[in-house]
Amino acid sequence: MIAGVLKETFPGEKRVALVPVGVQTLVKNGLEVLVEPGAGEAAGFPDAQYQERGAKIAKDRKEVLSTADILLQVRGLGANPEKGPADAVHMKPGQIQIGFMEPLTAKKEVETLAKQKMTAFSMELVPRITRAQSMDALSSMANLAGYKAVLLAANYLPKIFPMMMTAAGTIVAAKVFIVGAGVAGLQAIATARRLGAVVHAYDVRPAVKEQVQSLGAKFVEMELDAAAAQDKGGYAKEMGEEFYRKQRELMAKVVAESDVVITTAAVPGKKAPVLVTEEMVKHMHPGSVIVDLAAERGGNCEATEPGKVVQKHGVTIAGPLNLASDIPFNSSQTYSKNLTNFMALLVKKGQLEMNMEDEIIRESMVTRDGQVVNPRVKEALGLG
Repeated sequence: MIAGVLKETFPGEKRVALVPVGVQTLVKNGLEVLVEPGAGEAAGFPDAQYQERGAKIAKDRKEVLSTADILLQVRGLGANPEKGPADAVHMKPGQIQIGFMEPLTAKKEVETLAKQKMTAFSMELVPRITRAQSMDALSSMANLAGYKAVLLAANYLPKIFPMMMTAAGTIVAAKVFIVGAGVAGLQAIATARRLGAVVHAYDVRPAVKEQVQSLGAKFVEMELDAAAAQDKGGYAKEMGEEFYRKQRELMAKVVAESDVVITTAAVPGKKAPVLVTEEMVKHMHPGSVIVDLAAERGGNCEATEPGKVVQKHGVTIAGPLNLASDIPFNSSQTYSKNLTNFMALLVKKGQLEMNMEDEIIRESMVTRDGQVVNPRVKEALGLG
């Protein structure tokens, strides 16, 4: 079997699905690896490194698309709506595609994968169970995004993060407020603390309080009924507007006192809840910074402009869309490891073995044999 590695075509995407050391892992498992020329260059992995590990460099993209039995990508068809359709015409029935797919919102693209009789696996749908932790690409990318978000905030803030005792007097530590204590939020807390900031954090799930405190931050208590705020997969659930209204009221004071606010609250397949209103922004100190990690889903801050850094009411508001791509070397390393671990479930000694009794395979599969087979995707897209 041949695993094909494609160069990413989504605008600004610098990551690559498989790094050279990952080639060696697949080759040991009996696979051949075919890499599109220049696939890893933007991430710091030249073609020569792939060849040294046992990969073959294809003559062009079309060769990979038409030859590979398994296509490995960062952004599959659903997550690359503009450039992805050009690839679809070269894909062959029965071919396997693995990558981020945006399966809960990309109806047209999911239907195309089914029509092409592709077997598509979405890395977003890998279940959050202990056995699948090493394949959890969403967490891998969120971890790096949380780190990078703090560095962005520190760059935009006209203050330093740590307290300093100097001959000219004492410099007070910056106050950082992290909204959402998932993987990205926890990494943001840890990074801000390492830089010396005073950190407060909030999450609708009271169960994360101990994790927040273990990193040296103070957990902001709010009297809200948040018992149903987490689904069985460990993700935050979408709540009603009345819940978010009360939440905003309670958060307003903490936001006003903060130098930096980093928001990370997202619900898979849904528009991000607005947690920081423009009125709240108006009450922040001039020079304060908001980094909205939910910008791709519309943003947690009402004043966020996705993909832009704007100044409003004296506050800098950043709405980055693909922070993990700004650290392409490490994000490619971690994503590649997630993929090779996932591939180990599908391929044994060079032979495809799709065990549909395996929860990880079953829940991450989107299409097969011309059908959309994932119940969650069918419900979200109204394909019943």
